[in-house]
Amino acid sequence: MQDEILNSGFARTGRLLDREQCLELRSLYPDPANFRSRVLMSQYRFGRGEYQYFRYPLPSAVQGLRERLYAELAPAANKWAEALGVQVRYPEELSAFLERCHGAGQNKPTPLMLKYGAGDFNCLHQDVYGPVVFPFQVIIGLSDPESEYTGGELMLVEQLPRAQSKGQVLSLRQGEGVAITTRQRPARGTRGIYRVNMRHGVSPVHSGERFTLGVIFHDAE
Repeated sequence: MQDEILNSGFARTGRLLDREQCLELRSLYPDPANFRSRVLMSQYRFGRGEYQYFRYPLPSAVQGLRERLYAELAPAANKWAEALGVQVRYPEELSAFLERCHGAGQNKPTPLMLKYGAGDFNCLHQDVYGPVVFPFQVIIGLSDPESEYTGGELMLVEQLPRAQSKGQVLSLRQGEGVAITTRQRPARGTRGIYRVNMRHGVSPVHSGERFTLGVIFHDAE
């Protein structure tokens, strides 16, 4: 996964959750006690649909994924920082990184669950919640695109310097994850390393209902 994300800015993780685990996580969505806040995208012109941020303590499945995936991605994050000339290094364990977030006043958990119905979509955006940012995040499909919804592809767009934007469209199987760039990635050109700005979103859902889990590693202010 590290080599792939270093080269392209995203990497499929393979299946992280089985169907039963996906359904169990989805069953948490109707109970507001599991979440710290709910956002209607249309209210802020983010798109259409809704999402909720989990509260601490996170569900054990989400906490386990957050810890394991952070540890897998931290070495790649340090390689990126070095390539970009950024004087930031990421610790090996999530707990140490979160201490850094909390020291900067970023104390709110950011893992979230998103819910889309027919006609819903998510505009291109970046999930940055304060000065401390981890350069990767992971999106996991909780619904089956073969039986539960159509449309709703994950869109990744990178803005190349002095050029048109380049897009990728990915469909996630149920339980499959993809690690993506949170904000910027290094790319090699004829004059050396340069920064590529990246955003992500979701194309309109044509039918059915689509749930996804967003595993973001930095906390919010």
